[in-house]
Amino acid sequence: MPSFRAFLNSPVGPKTTHFWGPVANFGFVAAGLADVKKPADMISGRMTAVLCVYSLLCMRFGYMVRPRNYLLMGCHAANESVQLYLLSRWAMGQRKTVDYSNE
Repeated sequence: MPSFRAFLNSPVGPKTTHFWGPVANFGFVAAGLADVKKPADMISGRMTAVLCVYSLLCMRFGYMVRPRNYLLMGCHAANESVQLYLLSRWAMGQRKTVDYSNE
């Protein structure tokens, strides 16, 4: 019980935005996982690239902020993985739809 109380009152515990912000950001991961089943032509390359950059920046922020927010880093690492997979699917889909008849 003392360890739970220490977590509850810690600077990154559930009484702070350092906890609830990353928990809410797992919605990005859930949305990305839902997009995995969509066809590659339905994936927005620009939005996926922006989410990749966003997650990289937020992972760095989660590491550099004091106290270190490992929950934020983990959330954005998961999102980065999903978005990179979606970006690769989008790129492969774009490669398949290129028209080579003009060459």
